[in-house]
Amino acid sequence: MSATAVFHQLRLWPRTLGSRLFLILLAGVTIAHGLSFGVLFLERYMTAKAVMLGTLENDVATSIAILDRLPAGERPDWLARLDRGTYRYVLGPGLPGVPDMTARGAEIAAKIREASGQRFPLRVESIPGDGKRLQAHLTLSDGNPLTIDVRPGIMPVAEWLPYVLFAQLILLVLCSWFAVRLAIRPLVDLANAADALDPNKKTPRLSETGPSEVAYAATAFNSMRDRIAQYLEERVQILAAISHDLQTPITRMKLRAEFADDSAEKEKLVHDLAEIERLVHEGIAYARSAHGNTEKSSRIDVGSFIESLAYDYQDTGKAVTVGEKIDGAIVTRPHALRRILTNLIDNALKFGGTAEIFVQRDAEGSVIIKVLDRGPGIPEDQFEAVMQPFFRLEQSRNRGTGGTGLGLAIAHQLALAIGGTLKLCNRQGGGLSAEISIPS
Repeated sequence: MSATAVFHQLRLWPRTLGSRLFLILLAGVTIAHGLSFGVLFLERYMTAKAVMLGTLENDVATSIAILDRLPAGERPDWLARLDRGTYRYVLGPGLPGVPDMTARGAEIAAKIREASGQRFPLRVESIPGDGKRLQAHLTLSDGNPLTIDVRPGIMPVAEWLPYVLFAQLILLVLCSWFAVRLAIRPLVDLANAADALDPNKKTPRLSETGPSEVAYAATAFNSMRDRIAQYLEERVQILAAISHDLQTPITRMKLRAEFADDSAEKEKLVHDLAEIERLVHEGIAYARSAHGNTEKSSRIDVGSFIESLAYDYQDTGKAVTVGEKIDGAIVTRPHALRRILTNLIDNALKFGGTAEIFVQRDAEGSVIIKVLDRGPGIPEDQFEAVMQPFFRLEQSRNRGTGGTGLGLAIAHQLALAIGGTLKLCNRQGGGLSAEISIPS
């Protein structure tokens, strides 16, 4: 099993690419830094140990010779001069010890024996309770005991060096973080640009500056966006052209049908032509909705706008009411907004018989317009599908009620074109709620 799989199972592997790169880079740099410090420490330790043992051998031989030749009364005055940082001389038998000692202790004992030159009886013991402390007991020529108290303490590196190494590690952490951030930023910008990609909006192009790889990716993305916008525009133009060109032959067919003798077949033909004509009009409307941003924005009073729309329906005898409204002005494209609300209200009347309009503001200040009905509703798993062009729900929305499957698609396209969103949800107790959110 790989290390990555183990990290995933233990849930220690971070999810973001930046965190993973930072963790890998930091781990590699830290391990390399630790190995360098370990090699330095080992080399310094071995050098310091060799110097200490060599100095110990030469210095002990000289010190023993001096103390042996001095009169017994003058020896205490020389002890301070002969003391060193890791060992000192004691006149007397010293402390009781044990012959067992570590490998380093045995090496020090061997050096002391060599320094004594086999002239004096020598016994080296380890002091219990401190495995690093040794005492070498010998007897001088006049019979007085002498003890060499050894406290080996090898400091291979300077005391300030660990702080420098720690500062270096902090610097490496900062450099690693900056390098990862610099490497990840183009990916984040590319992801944000892809998320905001909308051929119907004039979003700023992705910057094509930076390293050659980043500039190449940005150029490729911008070219892809231009091609997508071109393909969509061509598709919409084809749909609009076909729908427009169909109107002339449909009109001729309707005129010819009018001159035909009255019969059941004539009525069916006229009805079919009317359905075809309505489908053509809806196709043209959908093609125009894809370019809803051609209309200029203007300031409107949302409360008066909703009331005017509801009165137009009421004047024709339609059951459209305004349940709640707010006062205040918003900047939007009024014709596009009217077409959105008209499509939603027509759907509510068609499938529910009545329509209620509520206008509110959310916590962020956006205007929320809800069109409610008490129709059969829409299955929740079909909310996205019903906003696609020419999609019709055969089960819940009866084909006999009419419709081309473009009403919600046009409303959805126009909602995006004016910078808003269209959301559908089923009402408690039955019916559908179509909610338009327009940022202030």
